[in-house]
Amino acid sequence: MKLDINHDLCIGCGACAAVAPELIDMNDEQLAVVIVDIVKATDVETAKEAIECCPVDAVYEVKTEDFAA
Repeated sequence: MKLDINHDLCIGCGACAAVAPELIDMNDEQLAVVIVDIVKATDVETAKEAIECCPVDAVYEVKTEDFAA
């Protein structure tokens, strides 16, 4: 699983970073940024919670066919 953030939508509320601090952080502009390349299997449920908690749907899963070589 891979996560990404749509910075055009992100409002910097920090909910995703609070739910998944091992996956998402806030940058200097107070926008969410993904801090891992690939979500480990043990963190998939946490990643899904981060996606669900975003009030503006800025956090999303990148489908494997979107980033496969």
